Amino acid sequence: MSENKFAVGIDLGTTNCALASAPFKTEDPVPPAIMDIPQVVNPGEVENRPLLPSFCYLPGEHELQAGATALPWDKNRDYATGLFALRQGSRVPDRLVSSAKSWLSVVSSMDKRGAILPWGAPEGVQKVSPVEASTRYLQHLREAWDASHGKGEKLAKQDVVLTVPASFDPGARELTAEAARAAGLENMTLLEEPQAALYAWLAARGESWRRELKAGDVVLVVDVGGGTTDLSLMAVGEENGTLHIHRIAVGDHILLGGDNMDLALAHHVKAKLEAGGKTLDQAQFQALTFACREAKEQLFSRADLATFPIALASRGSKLMGGTMRTELERETLVSVLVEGFFPRAGQDARPVKARRTGLATMGLPYAQDPAVTKHLAEFLAKQLGAAAAQHAKTPQGATFLHPTCVLFNGGVFKAEALQGRVVEVLNTWLKAEGSEPVRVLSGQDLDHAVAKGASYYAHMKARGGVRIRGGTARAYYVGIELNAPAVPGVPPPIKAMCVAPFGMEEGSQTDLPGEMGLVTGEPAQFRFFSSTTRRTDTVGAEVKDIAELTELPPIEATASGTPGELLPVHIRSHVTPIGTLELACMARNGEQRARFEFNVREE
Repeated sequence: MSENKFAVGIDLGTTNCALASAPFKTEDPVPPAIMDIPQVVNPGEVENRPLLPSFCYLPGEHELQAGATALPWDKNRDYATGLFALRQGSRVPDRLVSSAKSWLSVVSSMDKRGAILPWGAPEGVQKVSPVEASTRYLQHLREAWDASHGKGEKLAKQDVVLTVPASFDPGARELTAEAARAAGLENMTLLEEPQAALYAWLAARGESWRRELKAGDVVLVVDVGGGTTDLSLMAVGEENGTLHIHRIAVGDHILLGGDNMDLALAHHVKAKLEAGGKTLDQAQFQALTFACREAKEQLFSRADLATFPIALASRGSKLMGGTMRTELERETLVSVLVEGFFPRAGQDARPVKARRTGLATMGLPYAQDPAVTKHLAEFLAKQLGAAAAQHAKTPQGATFLHPTCVLFNGGVFKAEALQGRVVEVLNTWLKAEGSEPVRVLSGQDLDHAVAKGASYYAHMKARGGVRIRGGTARAYYVGIELNAPAVPGVPPPIKAMCVAPFGMEEGSQTDLPGEMGLVTGEPAQFRFFSSTTRRTDTVGAEVKDIAELTELPPIEATASGTPGELLPVHIRSHVTPIGTLELACMARNGEQRARFEFNVREE
């Protein structure tokens, strides 16, 4: 039983952060409450807001001298996080760090600990790493909590659960944990965001959830956030008359979300301005994109508004100091987002993967196809076999896994038209294959569900209660070079061996059967793979056709020992309590010769 006073949940979002907490007063959880977060909203002006925008503004020297970024607990703060960062960054985008969370998961040689953000900023502008930016958001939350609580209630001393996308691989999870530790949150647990969203729904329903869900149900969580689309499936089972929930599948990491929608709206408004004879340079277009974000959020949150005004500073000698004015209409907002991002599509539709140009600018690998419904169709088709493992109800001959319920998460789904389109498309697919329409699990607080669900989970973890079973969301494999004669121009054949099967529980450890040779004393490349569909592979299972797997970034390392020696070792895998994966190569004498944590992403 926890001796701490609060169960705390933190949603480290791509566009907004939130913090929820509940006191450990009784065995039964108290409904989590959202904490208002003090932050700079205008130069030198601090206000409490329920969300902390996930933006970091790196001011110039003149702004620092004016004390624009001072906080009650830090008068000399030399950067801004939150609402002022977003507002000022829309005017000076070269100094604004955004989408840091998305950079943590980029599969490339990008140095996540290197000072690369703001991406594309000119020389002379201060930069920070994606890890440092994430640290600053979490540090702000910790400082805000500590400033409003007593000395004995510091955030670092509470039961803290920090959320990550279900699609985050072990490397991105470890980088998130590293940012949390750097922010002073040593004792925290990671939880997948779709699970947190479902926990929030369970918390709101209390024991009545057992009457709303039944054994055989499959809950599809559609989470469209600021930067990502996260898809997960949860199956409801029954053991000895008691219902339980098991996470059975997660989707790929899809960089498609509110950021894309803001950009689409900006292009639409830009076209309207140009039709009126006005032109926008790149800086103005970036400012317009941020203005469209605010207009979108205001129109979604206020049903009484039909339009929202947009004002842009004009440029050029004739318009010095002038302002370009326009507006975003609700009708336009809905049509652009519904038809552009949630088009009607058949279940056999798949995201378009256009042929890429040979050279491209470096940056985030955004999804090429903006149609969320097509990504959903692909996901459900891939996961057809997931239901059988949990005795879920998908009819024989089905071409995709049939969900029975859908839970929405993410601020974009404040627009009922977007929820309605997803339900319409799902039901069309289900009807074609003889299944009942989905039931919508409603009543979700779309802005705060993840933080509230994380707080509820913290209570469940400490005091007991309904738990969503999960484990690793993928199976993981290590590449092993086969012994074969050398052939000019032909690389040595390679097979993959399972080191962590699908669903391996956090905190568990296992040894692979048999031995293999570890190259020692010289640099070697270690290859790793994953799969979201191979559910029956056990530890040590071999995959000869590695094309069936998704390759992860290789790791270059030098194992200790005599140069060129092939040392007999066995592999030990460990899924840590926070969900990262560690592999160790153990010699016969028990000595560890190599260790991989999946937190180093080097070519």
